[in-house]
Amino acid sequence: MRTPPRLLCVALGGALLTQLAACGTLFYPERRGQIDGKLDPVVFALDAVGLLLYIVPGLIALGIDFATGAIYLPGGEKYSVAPEALRDAVDNQGQVNRQRLRAIIREASGRDLPLDHPGVIEQHGSVEQLAAYGLRPSA
Repeated sequence: MRTPPRLLCVALGGALLTQLAACGTLFYPERRGQIDGKLDPVVFALDAVGLLLYIVPGLIALGIDFATGAIYLPGGEKYSVAPEALRDAVDNQGQVNRQRLRAIIREASGRDLPLDHPGVIEQHGSVEQLAAYGLRPSA
C-alpha cells in the first residue's frame, strides 16, 4: 500500500508545527537569557508532549528552552533608568560619580545598591556608546 505524498507532507507539517508551538522560546521571548530559576510547568509540559510524540524534535525543544532560559519562570523585579537621567552621574571627563549613580538607582528602583562592593564588576563603554548619549570621552 502506497501513501500519497500529499498526506506525508501534511503529517510532516503538522509534526513540525506542533514542535514549533511547544517551544517556550517562541511563547516567551522576554525570558531569554535567564540562567536559572523555577521551571515553568506549562512550557515543560508542552516540551514533554513533543518528547512523547517525536523524540528528536522534543529533545531539541527541551535543549533550546534550557539553553535560552525560556523554560524558567520569570524571577525578580526589573528596573530601567533612562540614559538622560544617567547624565547627571557622569562629569565632563567621562568619570562616573558613584554616589550620584547610587542615588539615581535608588530613586528609580527604591533599592540601595552597594556600588562599592568588591564583587561589583565595572564595564567601560566604547567611544561610540558615549557619543550616542551625548557624552565626550576623556583623553
